Amino acid sequence: MNSHEEPIIVVPCSGIGKTFGSVSREAAYEVCDELRPDTTRLLALSKLVLGEEEARERVRSGRTVTIDGCKLMCAAKLVAQSGGTVVREVAVLDVYRQHKDLKPDGIAELNDAGKQLARVIAGEIVKTIDGAGASSTLGEDNHA
Repeated sequence: MNSHEEPIIVVPCSGIGKTFGSVSREAAYEVCDELRPDTTRLLALSKLVLGEEEARERVRSGRTVTIDGCKLMCAAKLVAQSGGTVVREVAVLDVYRQHKDLKPDGIAELNDAGKQLARVIAGEIVKTIDGAGASSTLGEDNHA
């Protein structure tokens, strides 16, 4: 990332109490805390839900990756409604369908398979970040 570029904002699902929501958040932590801490920033979906102006401005002024745990795609929809540019939409369920051996379980603490699924997702997101953020959707057959 050049010094003048804004970090990519990562907005995970807030599906509290749902296993796939936990996978989405785990993937976001992996990207923002471990894999690309200097080029990404985590943004809680709840800030967009509540209409927090600072959060809305962050997604409007930069590029965003969303990670959704279900087909409602709340993170992607709220970023778009806030005027943000989504460079990658990740649907955890679609990625899971491609990796049936990684069946996630748990909510407060994911099992090993759930953590591995989150790492797979994080790795795909990093490819997008490193590839200059061309618009795409992870999880569809023609993009994964």
